[in-house]
Amino acid sequence: MATATSHQSVVSFASLRSSPSSTISQCGFKIDSSLSFTSKKTNFCKIKAITSSVSYDNTLLSPSKTIPDNSQKKSNEAALILIRHGESLWNEKNLFTGCVDVPLTEKGVEEAIEAGKRISNIPVDVIFTSSLIRAQMTAMLAMIQHRRKKVPIILHDESEQAKTWSQVFSDETKNQSIPVIPAWQLNERMYGELQGLNKQETAERYGKEQVHEWRRSYDIPPPKGESLEMCAERAVAYFQDNIEPKLAAGKNVMIAAHGNSLRSIIMYLDKLTCQEVISLELSTGIPLLYIFKEGKFMKRGSPVGPTEAGVYAYTKRLAQYRQKLEEDSEVICA
Repeated sequence: MATATSHQSVVSFASLRSSPSSTISQCGFKIDSSLSFTSKKTNFCKIKAITSSVSYDNTLLSPSKTIPDNSQKKSNEAALILIRHGESLWNEKNLFTGCVDVPLTEKGVEEAIEAGKRISNIPVDVIFTSSLIRAQMTAMLAMIQHRRKKVPIILHDESEQAKTWSQVFSDETKNQSIPVIPAWQLNERMYGELQGLNKQETAERYGKEQVHEWRRSYDIPPPKGESLEMCAERAVAYFQDNIEPKLAAGKNVMIAAHGNSLRSIIMYLDKLTCQEVISLELSTGIPLLYIFKEGKFMKRGSPVGPTEAGVYAYTKRLAQYRQKLEEDSEVICA
């Protein structure tokens, strides 16, 4: 099962990372990212990227080999959009969901569509999602609202047959598409034996303090599940190895994922402490915008709507992109 695989692979994935030039700060001391996390307990208390000294390997710029990324060019600026999936069927029922693969509710679909409207004038070149349907539905529904009208295509590289069967042979079609790369490392944290249980009933059974500790502590996992710390290990490692190089190459990236995997990434981007990240709340279906420029991440908050002038005034590049969309729209209408 995908759930079991993702949980068992948390440590092994972190130990196989391929960015020896990057360093992270953990609770006051530095560890080279090429070291294995299996040798000691890893703590992302104060994750800090030393991005100014990072050298990116172009071979990492295309996590999937299904559709080659031939349009990559170096740039000192790129947009990063983070979206927590819309309400799921188990969110609605107040159940612990974790890595159980359940779809969106009608409200969740509406939230995803609204998120898409908010980012409809912001460039997107590649999309990363978790392997779970609620995140993938959110990404697809959001991109339907985008003014470029490019078609999101999920890349399948789980087997050679999947790669072969899903190949696109038209360059023109590729140019009108956006690759969507699913990754289990971006999954919600695995809640173990709590998955499928009602949150209120669980609190009555184990006690409110115990359940609160499982849900909100940084390094205490629920029974047979993941702590936020364990989720951060896999999510941040994947972000550094596969997503950050895209941004460094000038690619605009959207990530549709989950509360805890996105909290982990935001912890890394905003250099939050353990205490700060456990109090971080993310609303479903509300996009967050970052600008990656000269090796640094600048938080720009959430676009209120596609016509909000302030969002596009943040950078000249975003303003020019929006203007081009307006011009293209006028030509089509004429």
